[in-house]
Amino acid sequence: MSRVNLDNMAEKSGEWLKGEGPESDIVVSSRIRLARNLTDYPFISKATELDREEIEKTLRNTVTDVSKQDLLDYLDVNELDDIDRQFLVERQLISREHAESEGARGVAIDAGERTSLMINEEDHLRIQVMHSGFDLVAAWERINEIDDRLEQRTAYAFHSRLGYLTACPTNVGTGMRVSVMLHLPALVITRQIEKVFRSLHKISLAVRGLYGEGSQAMGDFYQISNQITLGKSEEELVTQVGDVVPVLIDYERRAREFLQKESHENLHDKVSRAFGILSTAQTISSEETMHLLSSIRMGVELGLLPELGMGQVNELFIQTQPAHLQKISGTELDTADRNVARATFLRRHLNREDINGSPEAN
Repeated sequence: MSRVNLDNMAEKSGEWLKGEGPESDIVVSSRIRLARNLTDYPFISKATELDREEIEKTLRNTVTDVSKQDLLDYLDVNELDDIDRQFLVERQLISREHAESEGARGVAIDAGERTSLMINEEDHLRIQVMHSGFDLVAAWERINEIDDRLEQRTAYAFHSRLGYLTACPTNVGTGMRVSVMLHLPALVITRQIEKVFRSLHKISLAVRGLYGEGSQAMGDFYQISNQITLGKSEEELVTQVGDVVPVLIDYERRAREFLQKESHENLHDKVSRAFGILSTAQTISSEETMHLLSSIRMGVELGLLPELGMGQVNELFIQTQPAHLQKISGTELDTADRNVARATFLRRHLNREDINGSPEAN
């Protein structure tokens, strides 16, 4: 495995942000995650520092051995500085818990950022696969292949009746989390979002923010995932989440059609104001940027901003996050300086001359 260059990563986006997958106007990404633990070691919460070091070494060697065809790069998370760790969180390649933890831990990622394997997070190993748009079946096929290859060389903690044993009881069984990231601004504007969430909770689906458990819903992005893994097969969990996504897509599209029909001027004004602020602001916070980009993203899908592409807007959501701005600028920035850098970055990327290929765009 080679050393991945995080500075180069900051200038481009992963495959899951391309906005090219099925139903990608509303479904940003499909993700499947598997939690696995080794039989010979205690769970991370009970592991000693020596245990963690041995787990990391064992799994690093195993991942290296089975992933040569996947061209994965390995990063020692413990050796990264705070900005680099936060950068990986913003890319959805590691969790906040993994970034903020201590001791031996790592992550292996592929060049397209579809696959990441976290070592010594809450569990010894967490395998994640992300695809652009609504593509759960392809994500499941991919992660199942990786898991099978690893299991041939690794003794996983497994119980004949309970299934895979995990640090959190809610993951016992398949150890699987199936999730989709949805952009639902029209349901928020029409105040239907809470009703939708109540319906999801009734069928044991969880709703989380952009960065998973415990995070807020920024930019009208929501992660929908299964809550229970015990007693269901992997295929059943993919189906459980997969069956409800088309319903949510339909709700959101109906809400957008309603807004276009009943308050077209207000909708157009909302999108135009968002574009105006983002393309001219001299300083702007991350929260306001996310809120305004949400309006722009909806405007792109509705044809109100034909000069912008979905992939370009998706990238702006990530590249205007704090760690990305600091990686791109090549220096640490305090909050005020980040707000100025963010505004400068947005002006450069949203200026119509840049979009049409002026020298400033290069």
